Amino acid sequence: MGRRFAVAERTTAAAEGDVVVLLIGMRINHFWAVHHWLPVLVSMPRMLRELGRRPERGLLTYLLLTASPRTYYVVQYWESEEKLYAYAHAPDTVHHRAWAFVNRKERAGRVRGHVGLWHETYVVPQGNYESIYADMPAFGLAAAHGRIPLEKRGRRAKDRFAYRPRKPAAEQPEGRRPR
Repeated sequence: MGRRFAVAERTTAAAEGDVVVLLIGMRINHFWAVHHWLPVLVSMPRMLRELGRRPERGLLTYLLLTASPRTYYVVQYWESEEKLYAYAHAPDTVHHRAWAFVNRKERAGRVRGHVGLWHETYVVPQGNYESIYADMPAFGLAAAHGRIPLEKRGRRAKDRFAYRPRKPAAEQPEGRRPR
């Protein structure tokens, strides 16, 4: 990850290619049902620690957020859709144990709406994202993929949306030269 302190400059994320973003969270529906929501709440930091110890799994960075005293979520940036799904289905992970716990409660009829779970996954193709960070430390997409001076991608959002990395000459279609 980049520097954690603010810098007096304008930057943009250095991401190239598709970007994989996972939003995942929970909502406490009944505060008094601590035995239902507390195991869910503590499982996410365990997963994040596990992923931090195993960078080859593909999690680049994350942000912990809250929308209210009831709702907590994490924005995660992944190397690829394949690595995200591989982690989600790997039997040797905290994620697998957490879902097994939830599924056992559900099958036993002990899930009565005390805690809500959700996730949304986005695979954003190149040309469909852009970013700007003014006087900020590396954050979000820039924390995941690094950051570069704004001028390298364009001062206007439309220029950053239009950015495409230059391919090495060997990868150019025949008859075309890099600009």
